[in-house]
Amino acid sequence: MVSTAIRRAVAKRLRANTTPHERILWRALKELPVDGTHFRRQAPIGPYIVDFFCPAKRLIIEIDGGHHNDDETAKHDQERQLWLEKEGYRVIRFWNSEITGDLMAVLERVYVELYGSRDAEVRR
Repeated sequence: MVSTAIRRAVAKRLRANTTPHERILWRALKELPVDGTHFRRQAPIGPYIVDFFCPAKRLIIEIDGGHHNDDETAKHDQERQLWLEKEGYRVIRFWNSEITGDLMAVLERVYVELYGSRDAEVRR
């Protein structure tokens, strides 16, 4: 396993080099209601670094580009997701095209994952 210090350094480098799609979603996630929705970017969890992580809800958001269609990458993604879910995390995935094509639908899905329904009231 890679050391914690190395994983933190890699996560820091990834935060400094975010993709346009990650920047769009990051700005949008910061606009969600406050209670229980603090997200971290490029957070190390176990042997992995996830795109976005809400510790209070154990929710992980992954953004996938076209290279995730590649068989080897898709296999790695599946193994990674199974490991994270086995550890008690919930993982939702979005394609880059979903971020640029229908950001509101993406945020609605995130909201439902965080609060249980579209109509749930958030305590502030």
